[in-house]
Amino acid sequence: MKRKKSASPINFIFGLLTLIYIVIAITQQMQRPKEERTWYGKIAGIPYDFRLPTIERIRAAYWNKDTSQIFLPQAFGIGWSILRNPRNSNIRKGNKGE
Repeated sequence: MKRKKSASPINFIFGLLTLIYIVIAITQQMQRPKEERTWYGKIAGIPYDFRLPTIERIRAAYWNKDTSQIFLPQAFGIGWSILRNPRNSNIRKGNKGE
């Protein structure tokens, strides 16, 4: 009979911090007048975006050819996404983007 894994304290702490962050972000948005709610922003330097994702924002977060940054805000959710585009791949391979 297999034993169930018990939740590690680190996972519990990160889960709790994530939940607190989400509550703070939603509280900030709900305190604004309805017309001024954007549902995206930053708390303590960490970006969040609770708007429904669009194709344009997904492309900007994961396949943006116009930036050399590697970490960009998520198209939906909390934190950063890792940019994957051909220009960065060519630079790592030694090509000059040709």
